[in-house]
Amino acid sequence: MKKIDFFENTKIMGILNITPDSFSDGGKYNNIEKALIRVEEMIKEGADIIDIGAESSRPGAKAVPLQEELERVIPIVERIKKEFEIPLSIDTYKPEVAKECLKYNVEIINDITGFRDEKMLEVVKDYNCYLVAMHMQGIPQTMQNNPTYDNVVKDIKEEFKNLLVQLNKYSIKKERLILDPGIGFGKTLQHNLELLKYLKEFKEFELPILIGASRKSFIGKILDVDIDDRLEGSLAVAALSIQNGANILRVHDVKETKRVAKIIDTIIKA
Repeated sequence: MKKIDFFENTKIMGILNITPDSFSDGGKYNNIEKALIRVEEMIKEGADIIDIGAESSRPGAKAVPLQEELERVIPIVERIKKEFEIPLSIDTYKPEVAKECLKYNVEIINDITGFRDEKMLEVVKDYNCYLVAMHMQGIPQTMQNNPTYDNVVKDIKEEFKNLLVQLNKYSIKKERLILDPGIGFGKTLQHNLELLKYLKEFKEFELPILIGASRKSFIGKILDVDIDDRLEGSLAVAALSIQNGANILRVHDVKETKRVAKIIDTIIKA
């Protein structure tokens, strides 16, 4: 595993959706040449990691068959690994996809289901990669129907504690884990706001925290703007997230977020 120091400076994870139906950029990069051009752009803009998603997880999105996801993701992973040095994260909850991608020495498996499927733990235990465990209530098709928590921060912390028990059962070192509270995944506007406001609560795990809030609908609701007009809102959330303890930001707008992160990091270290 390529060692990444997630606590040194805020890491920018550039989003590469190779899907026809992702909420913000579906269809833009779903062929190899377009995807490679975008990867090169994001590297020049300051991305530290590229996160590749071959199945949309937007609310209401349809599941993609295994073979189709493999046919989308493997050729692109293979080419990126040949042509670039940047660490890769694979956004998948399918053990078979994770296993095939790990053969190409990808650095991170990013599971939106938080490793609920023990088959995924069976796969990743044999590889020395980082694991992003995202919290999601329900599944993408239904997660926004009626998300309910007693206390959103405490409830998610409890689920992360349970995951640590599972990792131990599979002899997976805690140091490999990255926590993502899952902004927008089975959360109301109020839930998202509480998670961002009280993000420091998750620092008790002494693990890197990832926030993926870029261009999401809660920003659109606050500002009353469409997806393509959410840059300032996304940057405001990015700045607050860093101040409240985020170590990794998963974003569409790499250059702008990188600059915000550099300013905030510098102020924090002053």
